[in-house]
Amino acid sequence: MTDSDLTRRRALALGGAAASAVLGLGTSACSSRHRHAPDAHKAPDAELCVLNPSVTQGPYHLADAPFRKDITEGKEGVPLTVRLTVRDQPHACALLKDAAVEIWQCDAWGYHSGFPHVPPGGSAPAESHVSGIAPMTYLRGFQTTGADGVAEFTTIFPGWYTGRAPHLHVRVHTGGKKTAGTYKGGRVNWTGQLFLPDSDADAVYAKAPYTRHTGTRTRLAHDPVYRGGGARDGLMTVTGDAGTGLVATLTVGIDSTREDPGAGGSPASPLPGSASADGSPPPDSAASASRTPTSDLTPRSPDPSAPAVPRTP
Repeated sequence: MTDSDLTRRRALALGGAAASAVLGLGTSACSSRHRHAPDAHKAPDAELCVLNPSVTQGPYHLADAPFRKDITEGKEGVPLTVRLTVRDQPHACALLKDAAVEIWQCDAWGYHSGFPHVPPGGSAPAESHVSGIAPMTYLRGFQTTGADGVAEFTTIFPGWYTGRAPHLHVRVHTGGKKTAGTYKGGRVNWTGQLFLPDSDADAVYAKAPYTRHTGTRTRLAHDPVYRGGGARDGLMTVTGDAGTGLVATLTVGIDSTREDPGAGGSPASPLPGSASADGSPPPDSAASASRTPTSDLTPRSPDPSAPAVPRTP
């Protein structure tokens, strides 16, 4: 029996979308079948590759994020270590070295760097910046994967904003190089969102500074981007506790031979820096992002004299 026959038999056993991944019919991710917390630096067997399509980049991406492991810049919140293992699906799901992993997220109150006047919804304090926090770069960064395929970041557990469950945004790039403290060139091979379990969010949001943002947050079952497929759809395995810090891990598979900027976005697309007409945050799902007008979409640094944007009730 050939390797191709074995691959097809595994695909049929997995069924549906997973079969498409094993047969190479789309962007994929590799994730473990096992429910217990994995060794974050040990990627699963290649045969466990399953389909994990790219999703929207969302409205808060900014180019030229700095290369660094610690992206907090002094932002307060429950410590979170993010460990992402990257595998190359069309090359036997081999561990991928020197891929550039880019992440960005909101702070504990739901604000993103570069978008200080976009309200997170509910009732939250106004965005504030203290010494050492750069208003355009906090909670954004690049890291390259090592020989083990792992890129690791030090950050905080993200807050929430209207309509979305807690998540981080991620892109995997290849073919470029580190230039002037950031990553340039190459291609975007995968655009995803990393989700965190509701139970961990419940524990985190009961602590300061998260408690200063009140309102009704969206849970995973109602998030417009999360598809409910667990690790296949970006749900991370989380260990630790909200008192001392959490570690979130996931293994993803990319196709290093293909450009895939994600639904509703491209590497050079302009992105919004202002609230919607009704004062709500910009759309963050693939369908709504495609309807976002391209006028008045320039992110901006905080302006103390600028009028406050009304927050969503």
